[in-house]
Amino acid sequence: MLRDWPLPSAGGDKYSRGTVLVVGGARTTPGAVLLAGTAALRAGAGKLSLAVAESVAVQLAVALPEAGVTGLPETPDGSVRASGLERVSSDLDSADVVLVGPGLDNLDLAEELLRELLRQDAGDSDGGGPAVVLDAYALGCLPKLRDVLEPWMGRLILTPNPTEAGILLGRDVGELKSDVSAIAAEYQAVVSCQGIIARPPGGQAPEDAELWEITTGYGGLGTSGSGDVLAGAIAGLRARGASDAQAACWGSHLHAAAADRLASRLGPLGFLARELADELPALMMELNP
Repeated sequence: MLRDWPLPSAGGDKYSRGTVLVVGGARTTPGAVLLAGTAALRAGAGKLSLAVAESVAVQLAVALPEAGVTGLPETPDGSVRASGLERVSSDLDSADVVLVGPGLDNLDLAEELLRELLRQDAGDSDGGGPAVVLDAYALGCLPKLRDVLEPWMGRLILTPNPTEAGILLGRDVGELKSDVSAIAAEYQAVVSCQGIIARPPGGQAPEDAELWEITTGYGGLGTSGSGDVLAGAIAGLRARGASDAQAACWGSHLHAAAADRLASRLGPLGFLARELADELPALMMELNP
């Protein structure tokens, strides 16, 4: 299916492959942003900007010299504050994709951050702004933001795990396919959850959504940082010009297929999340020469 759904041409320079802005990275968890940003570049994004707690900004800039890094205000404990987002206003204006969530560690502050991003979003409800990918703590506070999400409706991509899917629905997850479809319908978002991808339905019923299922991937994907790599890969593909659903399907498959490759070389458990991103370019070349 993916071979018949080829990714957009890479273009001639970094500007033609789009820009990703990743917002997250508390003092104790900057590695989540490093993983997501690396995956976005490995998936083919042309430019990368990172916004993290200011106490770790310099270290992250050294660890990932391909990215521009901005420090954001933080609490005494190192959690990222919503104040100070004007520091990345130019990055927000130029971004094709904004990924929020990797490395955030405070649910209330994540909610404030999303509210401020919504306020600053230069786009409008007709889908004119950047695609918005939400992961981790940015998903946990989303139910509280239903009344202000209109500007992002139609350009949201959500990457919950089953626990986060339950939070989004306000109930325990039962049958994953129907539940992922329900999330897509509820938030008018493309959703990727544990190998199930759903697109919002054209009609009113959740079962009208289109569904895809990824059948690859080893249990070794259940490791720290794996979800950050998935979110970053989807963001990078979306920045290149893939549609929301195409980026989610390709990104979810590549993430799982990377685990297959690592499992064949290292064993089904024990490979690291940071190793997943390195597998992405070769996998894309095989499917999308």
